Amino acid sequence: MTTLGEKKKKIIKTIRIEPDKCNGCQSCEMICSAFHAKPKYSSNNPARARIRIVRDPLRDIYLPVYAGEIADAECIGRNRYVIEGKEYSECDFCRAACSWRNVFKEPDSGLPLKCDMCEDDPTLTEPMCVQWCIADALIYETREEEGEEEVKLADVEIGLESMIDKYGLVQVMDALTRMSASKRAAK
Repeated sequence: MTTLGEKKKKIIKTIRIEPDKCNGCQSCEMICSAFHAKPKYSSNNPARARIRIVRDPLRDIYLPVYAGEIADAECIGRNRYVIEGKEYSECDFCRAACSWRNVFKEPDSGLPLKCDMCEDDPTLTEPMCVQWCIADALIYETREEEGEEEVKLADVEIGLESMIDKYGLVQVMDALTRMSASKRAAK
């Protein structure tokens, strides 16, 4: 058990993106949405993917972006960047699920999506999007960092708030009561 303020080594997993290699095929979106379908591989809806391709074929822009942390507030950045002759908006690089755009949100519930590096399948050595990227535009990397253990209650609160908005407080409370009772019975 980690005590408050104790330093702990943790593995940081990231996907490095090589935008010049991406050809916009969207295979990463397809496999991600299929992998995260319930049951697994039962459907294919790119709106459920934790990775998206920013596409502008007329300007030859294909930029993979995978879902990151949830943004509590609307950003104020509306800058534009030119990189190697291609123009990008600041939002193109943003990995957040935020309140003012529908990127990285579960289409049915509106809950924010975050890339989990496909960790719910321990047999995988790298995320599915990396494995399926035929252009090698996605590179899986790990590094070790020492830091303090952090609990993010805001993530839990955002999820509960979305559920309450959709189903109502009474139904969410009833579901939590049933779940906690079944957990206690299982012990």
